[in-house]
Amino acid sequence: MEMRRRVGAEVFGTFWLVLGGCGTAVLAGDKVGYLGIALAFGLSVLTAAYAVGHISGGHFNPAVTIGLVVAKRFDAKDAVAHIVAQLVGAILAGCTIFVIAMGMKGFEATDTTWAANGFGDQSPGGYNLLAVLVAEVVLTAVFLIIILGATADEAEPVAGGLAIGLALTLIHLISIPVSNTSVNPARSTSQALFAGTDFLVQLPVFWVAPIAGAAIGGLLWSTLLRKT
Repeated sequence: MEMRRRVGAEVFGTFWLVLGGCGTAVLAGDKVGYLGIALAFGLSVLTAAYAVGHISGGHFNPAVTIGLVVAKRFDAKDAVAHIVAQLVGAILAGCTIFVIAMGMKGFEATDTTWAANGFGDQSPGGYNLLAVLVAEVVLTAVFLIIILGATADEAEPVAGGLAIGLALTLIHLISIPVSNTSVNPARSTSQALFAGTDFLVQLPVFWVAPIAGAAIGGLLWSTLLRKT
């Protein structure tokens, strides 16, 4: 029963994160701009964390789950269930965005990249693979350190979700032009499925880089920053 609740919370939280963030990018991005999209991602993770974070830990991201395992803040035996739940939630959100977008008169699936992540020709700013790798690894590492600090035993519990939401907003402001900002393999997978072959070919980068960054962040926290 407890695992079912935790899995359900991760499905819901990841669904809301992708629907809120990627949905804003696809359906309203031309109106709200990068700032609006960044805020949408931050507000989505903030509200999801307060809604269900107390049930599952509020990961909503395979990289976060793995980073927490590295930092010894999450049991490795439960990681696969969380990651599968996150993928399910993200893909359901991608389907929801697709159905809504296709309801617009005259809209074609090729009219948008579906907020998918990419490098080179698929990068919003034309950034190359190295630039994208550095951005995704470094920003995910920093994100993990902020999550671990904001949710540490000695941290103020009410402020934790706010810090995490603001961190994700800032991360998007930095890297939307670079890669469309992943830092979340589930979010990347859900949108690549609708964006097509060119983005699917590049998808492994948006699994490897965020997971590597999360592992680095978890390791740095556990070895240098954790209160003993």
